[in-house]
Amino acid sequence: MDCLAALCQLRPALGDLERNLAAHLEWIDRAAEAGADLVLFPELSLTGYFLRDLVHDLALRPDDRRLRELIAASTERTLVFGLVEEGDDHRCYNSTVIAEGGEVRHVHRKVHLPDYGIFEEGRYFAAGDRFTTWRGRLGRFGVLCCEDAWHLDSGWLHFLQGADALLVPCASPARGVDTEGPELGSEAAWRTLTEALARFDQAWVLHCNRVGFEDGAMYWGASSVVSPFGERVAAAAGAEEELLLQRLDSDAVRRARLFAPLRRDARPDLVRRHLARLLEDPDALRAAGEDAAGEA
Repeated sequence: MDCLAALCQLRPALGDLERNLAAHLEWIDRAAEAGADLVLFPELSLTGYFLRDLVHDLALRPDDRRLRELIAASTERTLVFGLVEEGDDHRCYNSTVIAEGGEVRHVHRKVHLPDYGIFEEGRYFAAGDRFTTWRGRLGRFGVLCCEDAWHLDSGWLHFLQGADALLVPCASPARGVDTEGPELGSEAAWRTLTEALARFDQAWVLHCNRVGFEDGAMYWGASSVVSPFGERVAAAAGAEEELLLQRLDSDAVRRARLFAPLRRDARPDLVRRHLARLLEDPDALRAAGEDAAGEA
């Protein structure tokens, strides 16, 4: 994983797929001029976030002809962007697409759909059901789409699969504007979260947030890159459009994992047994070699 990453902190136009596609190609050109190998866009970067009844109108399949030019731009670099995906059963997903070599290589369907406060994703989207890493020419990646990152088991599943980097596309609106500190409450929370993810999952964390306004909500940007030691090594200035560049190297991953062999000492088998007890799952208990009372 020795590459130059470009985080595109852009301002999507709500519901305007054509305009957003054109903007993506412009940002990819800028990233290419800088020599970027990996280009990461925010959550739902092709559509905007507060779509509501527009969800079905904007839903695409990854092989849709309208995406051909964008996918073709991945011939020389890895692209990661967000869209509304229509599944075979015509359910819609908040999906993150990874394209490389001129083809779609991996699609992550957002698992944790927030339905609290101003969020209502569960009303319009179906939830994904897996966290699967993907290995490409630059390394092994895991995707945590915004709310996914707030559930620590999500990152841990990628950690168990050996992810070199966690890609965290976001559409995070400003919250906690009455805070007395120098940051918004949402920004401070995300800073703490991404640093913890990087340190405990021993991977690079690329947090790409959007900017702009939608339906009265302001998106605060402040995209960042955190090293496998939990150090924020690059950050966008604030709530304006910006191309954030940071070189990632595999040596940092190696040093973090030699310093503390957390993956070697992980106990997913222990977690499995505890979950079997908590869920009162007799089949899982038998597979783990325990009886229903939890005794070996």
